[in-house]
Order: sequence, then structure tokens, then C-alpha cells
Amino acid sequence: MLSFQDFFAVCSGLWKTERIYHYTLKSEIERSYTEFRVSPLSADDKQKLLTPYTSTGASGMTIAPASLQADDNGYPGFAIAFDTRSETGEEVSMSLKALFVPDAYITTPPPTMPAPPTAAQVLATDEVIQGVYLRDEGYSEAGAIAGRFTYQPTRQTLEMTTYYSRSVAVDQMRMVAPDMRLRTIVTYQRPESGEPPTVINLVGFGVEYRQAV
Repeated sequence: MLSFQDFFAVCSGLWKTERIYHYTLKSEIERSYTEFRVSPLSADDKQKLLTPYTSTGASGMTIAPASLQADDNGYPGFAIAFDTRSETGEEVSMSLKALFVPDAYITTPPPTMPAPPTAAQVLATDEVIQGVYLRDEGYSEAGAIAGRFTYQPTRQTLEMTTYYSRSVAVDQMRMVAPDMRLRTIVTYQRPESGEPPTVINLVGFGVEYRQAV
């Protein structure tokens, strides 16, 4: 069983995967090949991601800087650079940084987020770690993104729920071996009200392998 910090340590390295995407509303299928290069965040990287949230009222949420400085390992994260090539020949490259901050470090919670999809709801227990994750870039929309995450140590599973203006993405990463993880991505249409999203427009999955260096 991987602890919260150990999970992120195991994620470092070069990973390769072939994914299949189902565009459910169009009845279309697409395959792609991706290489990920993952490394831990430096202290400077963490500070840059935290800065908008360390003063009251800065962005609707406040993260306690003193507690974070006293426990640098309590909020892990990673830098990711990836290159994707679809079966149609389209190529996409992107890099981003993500920081995962447990709720225990948040002094002023974020504004109420819409209800998550039913499939992303997790029963809170003493084992489960929940919080916010901060990214300097989004996938489907440009700019900084803040979302919710859940980590389940027994299942060695990290799940991230991101609310974009037009969609809600649930990205799950499950470590099943030191060099293998399962990845699923489910994207919903974002409803106008605060109700849980139910209309799925994309389902993607793949098996990711860490490469020996």
C-alpha cells in the first residue's frame, strides 16, 4: 500500500501508453500514443502555485502558508510534460505543474463547487485523503485550474475532478504495480444548475508503463 507521498514518488519517470477514447455522443472511437515525463515539484514550483492562495480573499480560498512550510512533504505534486500522437497523425505537446493540498491545510475553503458526478463520489473515511489540486494549466481550457482530488491508499488510486466552464472531467490513476498504472478519463457535459453531471461525452482508458532508464 502506497502512502500519499509515496504515490507521487512512484509516479516519477518516463511513462508510455496507448489509449482508446470513446466519443459517446458521436459513436466514434480514437486511439492515441503518449509519452509522459514526470518529475517532482521543486520548492519554488510549489510556492508559485500556492502564491494566489496564501492571502485572504485573493481567490476565494486561503491555504495556510505556515503549516505548509512546516510540512513540505504534506503537499506533494509533479511536473508533467507529454507528447501525444493520434492515429490520424495529429500531434499535441504540453507541459504543466500540479500541486495536491489536503483539506487539513486549507483555512478558508473554496467557494462551493457543483456536485461531482455520482461515479466520482467517495465515502469519507479515516483513510481517504481529500483536498484541492492546483494546476498552472488546464487540459481542455487554458489558464490556471483548481479542482478536487481524492486519494485512497488501499486502492493506490488518485482521482481528480476538474470543473471547466463547459465540462466536468474525472481523471483516475491507479497504481497496480511499481511500473504499471491504469488510467481512466470520463468527461461529462457540465449542467447549468449545481446538479451532478450525468451526460457523458467522452470515456478514455489505457494502461501506462514506466520505462527503464
